[in-house]
Amino acid sequence: MRHGKYPFVIGFLAAPVLLYSVFVIAPYAQAFQISMTNWRGLSAPQWVGFDNYRQLVEDHRFWQAIQHHLVLLIALPLITIAIALFFSFMLNVAGKSSGGQRTGVWGSKFYRVVFFFPQVLAVAIIAVLFQTVYRPNESGLINGVLMKIGLDPILFLVNPNIALWSILGVLVWQAVGFYVVLFSAGIASIPGEIYEAAEMDGASRVTLFFRVTLPLLWDTLQVAWVYLGIAAFDAFAVVAVLSVDNGGPDGATTVLALEIYRNAFTYSKYGYASAMGVALFFLTITFAVFTLRVTKRESVEY
Repeated sequence: MRHGKYPFVIGFLAAPVLLYSVFVIAPYAQAFQISMTNWRGLSAPQWVGFDNYRQLVEDHRFWQAIQHHLVLLIALPLITIAIALFFSFMLNVAGKSSGGQRTGVWGSKFYRVVFFFPQVLAVAIIAVLFQTVYRPNESGLINGVLMKIGLDPILFLVNPNIALWSILGVLVWQAVGFYVVLFSAGIASIPGEIYEAAEMDGASRVTLFFRVTLPLLWDTLQVAWVYLGIAAFDAFAVVAVLSVDNGGPDGATTVLALEIYRNAFTYSKYGYASAMGVALFFLTITFAVFTLRVTKRESVEY
């Protein structure tokens, strides 16, 4: 049996690895190849070397998109994790102790369903819903209330100073529910005896959160930060549906995925779009590796 395990493992993994190579690795490799050409989709591609990458350096829209990603890269994980941590703590630990087990606040089971609800909706549907929320007239959910009390409407998606933040709000609203569930699962794995010992020492709920829950959830937080960072490098569907003129006004909400789509399917510049895709690939990988190294801590055993 010992000598036969390697053929068994190889045979078991052969089909998944083959499928992954064909449908994931091969398209990535092809994107690298196309990025070195001036292919426009119909004519034969011509090799141009690094010309597309030189053009990227001089492209204002590319750097504008990078700036927006930096904003999302900082704000999206911070806000989402902070809100999700608070809710998951309230739903799992902040209530009274029952039979030696920590419980959440009253109605916590109902709140779990409410918070998770956005996860069952497609991203495009969420964006369409927020078109109604952000509508700049009386039919808008927010501006309708503001106008009824005599206030001027807020141009959420038209004002370039707040358009990106308005889209950030949608991304946070859509993501919080998943991370509430993720952190709740992490909190559930923490032995109740640790909380009981801390309470016997006079720890308040705030102390329990910062001295017990947060350190013991660090690995989960690390994973959440990486996932949310990857989401910040995407945001294509929300921006495409909500933004004015696909990334407007005046490019105030554009992201790299939208610029890739625009160059490929509007301008037929597939080589240049592939170069943007390669840049996005390396930015995402760099962020993930950097985050995992910076946030690395010794594992806590309990």
